[in-house]
Amino acid sequence: MLDGKTILITGGTGSFGKRFVKIVLERYNPKKLIIFSRDELKQFEMAQDFSPEKHDALRYFIGDVRDKERLYRACRGVDVIVHAAAMKHVPASEYNPTEAIKTNINGAQNIINVAADLGVETVVALSTDKAVAPCNLYGATKLASDKLFVAANGFAVGPKYSVVRYGNVLGSRGSVVPFFLKKRSEGILPITDERMTRFWITLDEGIQMVLDAIENAAGGEIIVPRIPSMKITDLAEAIAPGIKTEVVGIRPGEKLHECMIPAEDSRNVIITDKGYTILPETGVFRYKGNTEGCERVPEGFAYSSDTNDEWISVEELRDILTQQGFKL
Repeated sequence: MLDGKTILITGGTGSFGKRFVKIVLERYNPKKLIIFSRDELKQFEMAQDFSPEKHDALRYFIGDVRDKERLYRACRGVDVIVHAAAMKHVPASEYNPTEAIKTNINGAQNIINVAADLGVETVVALSTDKAVAPCNLYGATKLASDKLFVAANGFAVGPKYSVVRYGNVLGSRGSVVPFFLKKRSEGILPITDERMTRFWITLDEGIQMVLDAIENAAGGEIIVPRIPSMKITDLAEAIAPGIKTEVVGIRPGEKLHECMIPAEDSRNVIITDKGYTILPETGVFRYKGNTEGCERVPEGFAYSSDTNDEWISVEELRDILTQQGFKL
């Protein structure tokens, strides 16, 4: 699928980007694989593991998605863009709202316009559960970003723009697993709320979703995986059995449960082999995907972590964490 292609990933030095680069280099033979990000130190550190001397396809490109001119330079000749760059820290976005808007909304629009102007074939953007009924600025900017990418398919000529949405990623930078492991040594784990639930997905599963979207998406979809839920108390027990916990309260802008498909979108949702696809609203543009024979979810359906049909037990959590290389 990606053999002979030129691929650019924005935010390529993050947890997703590093793993994406590793998997693409293992499975495919791309013409170029461009890591586009604004932190030269992270690029230097990443190049120690993924060296351009060892991998002829690799290119490290300093740039910011806010900078449209730099994007034009980076995206010339590119076939596929994976857009993973974002300002995603919730408190930082609340305190610096214009900065989050510049990166998450203006940056998305820059990707859309540059891709259309330069003849890029496919764009896949990463979304988040926080874009559903957002209660913080980060979620609001990602909702706007999702809308921009979906609507961009209305161009008369241009790439296929699709969105992949998933929730909590096991072990990603800033996630709860590394935080709990660090706090375990202190003898107490802070729990925001004992009722809290989260969806659970591994980094490899998230990357496979993106690869599937590159291969199969027609453009305009928001693709949501069918994944299990977990209780935050079960995760604490899996990481530190019997340890004392302290309820510290939900942080500003945080939700008790994750939701990836709101009930209001149910009329546009079809069921797929691996999850769900939110189709664009009729009237935005004419969707070109084949939905013949696809089952639709019932009206009012919502995909939320607290009402999910599939749950992970403490034992299963421990097995998954061990398989992912965490020392319990």
